[in-house]
Amino acid sequence: MILLNNSQKLLALYKSLARSIPESLKVYGSVYHINHGNPFNLEVLVDSWPEYQMVIIRPQKWEMTDDMDLYTNVYRIFSKEPQKSQEVLKNCEIINWKQILQIQGFQESLGEGIRVAAFSKSVKVEHSRAILFITEDILNLNASNKSKFGSWAETGHPGVEFESKTPNFKYAQLDVSFSGLVNDKWRRGKNERSLHYIKRCIEALPTACLLGPEGVPVSWVTMDPSCEIGMAYSMERYRKRGKMRQAMVQFMKYLRQNNIPFYLSVLEFNEDSLRSVRHNGFFEAACEWHQWTCYPQNLVPF
Repeated sequence: MILLNNSQKLLALYKSLARSIPESLKVYGSVYHINHGNPFNLEVLVDSWPEYQMVIIRPQKWEMTDDMDLYTNVYRIFSKEPQKSQEVLKNCEIINWKQILQIQGFQESLGEGIRVAAFSKSVKVEHSRAILFITEDILNLNASNKSKFGSWAETGHPGVEFESKTPNFKYAQLDVSFSGLVNDKWRRGKNERSLHYIKRCIEALPTACLLGPEGVPVSWVTMDPSCEIGMAYSMERYRKRGKMRQAMVQFMKYLRQNNIPFYLSVLEFNEDSLRSVRHNGFFEAACEWHQWTCYPQNLVPF
């Protein structure tokens, strides 16, 4: 695999990946953040250049020092020939199979290669899936538009004139001081490693929340290093009152104004969330969201 670290090549890759959306969207979103400050210190590997069949996004090795950190040890993959991916994945120079890790992508056919590679390393694999939701503009992307380098934060969050029937609520960017609250309410959180990850996301990536009368978030939403919207939550007493929709509408407006790609995933049995995202203009993509969680034999937690 070739390490792609030239800015012009990364921009060319970004434009090329747009032609394979939605299957490439997990990698496409990661390259967006790499091209705009790379706050999570990710790197891009391709099997060849300029013609490529496979792209792997992973953290730089000095980021992956904790073998138990599922939130950091994440590989995001897109392949034009996913059935042929197993030989690349077996390579310990590409995937550190000695760690607990996650592999994410929007191609179910990657699974066979992942399982074969994991089996050869005596690694247990758990597969989870969700419905991938996108908006019409993500399908109409023209990657050549206004894509420039630098941090997204240089533009700052716009001064949104937020109007509500209840004037005691204010739309704002989520402050890092509320990381503990987000961690306590996140289904995949509630531990020290997830708290560290949430703090990084809030500090480095776009977020949004609706502040209640006490100045505390009542609804919030964040973004991950691959441009996936997540951790969305509304406090129980404010549910079914349109607060999440208010926050999401303004957040999506901001992302569109700054040409930041976005998408989200929902578990198929989460009927409330499914109704909510459809109400916000998202629709089901042609492919699904997939995650393979890999446990080396000596680190299996059960």
